[in-house]
Amino acid sequence: MTIVRQTMVYDGPGGPFEGVIAYEDEVETPRPGVLVVPNVLGQKEADNRKAEDLARLGYVGFACDVFGQGKRKTRESENAAEYINALQADRPLLRDRLAVSLRVLQDHRQVDAAKCAAIGFCFGGKSVLDMARSGQDVRGVVSFHGVYDAPPYHTVQPIAAKVLVCHGWDDPLGPPDAVTALAAELTAGQADWQLHAYGHAGHAFTDADNRGGPPGFGYEEKADRRSWAAMRAFLAELFT
Repeated sequence: MTIVRQTMVYDGPGGPFEGVIAYEDEVETPRPGVLVVPNVLGQKEADNRKAEDLARLGYVGFACDVFGQGKRKTRESENAAEYINALQADRPLLRDRLAVSLRVLQDHRQVDAAKCAAIGFCFGGKSVLDMARSGQDVRGVVSFHGVYDAPPYHTVQPIAAKVLVCHGWDDPLGPPDAVTALAAELTAGQADWQLHAYGHAGHAFTDADNRGGPPGFGYEEKADRRSWAAMRAFLAELFT
């Protein structure tokens, strides 16, 4: 078995956009698709590897782009949050860019369009929650160390997508009151939701390239491993 990468350049509001789809070369029947939404830095190699990891699990992974082709940051960039700040200020635009990325995944010849999910990290974790909130055509979403504030627009009720939140308990961007507010929001929205909180883990606990940061930020191996296992079980249940 070989994992194939395919670069996808696609149009959308404020585009063009560029992402990477990964799938097994021996796939003969359509597989479930899983959208991968990047963190604050935008589409990058780490996201492409996540798409490949999903392909090894038997899915088609799509590391999408919500900033725009060529709009990328590094941790050393000045104003590394420039592109997410623009989308934070325009959550409807973020919603619409996510919807376009999802359609690109659903339209791929290897994908069963009726069986799609989305996972996201940091800002991507916030993004996939917005996909559930806005009623996009996914069976479920997984937020890894996301940000939990609700969007300013009307959200659907009931929330049809199942929700898994993988949270680092020491995350300063997700203090207990924000976690409680998200739980209340999802409950009011009649969502099928679950929360996994990991002790001694903070923001970006899945990011193996982010080590030795300030307290509350950075990689934590146990939380990374356990949250990926939780995601695997969640996706298996979604698609059975």
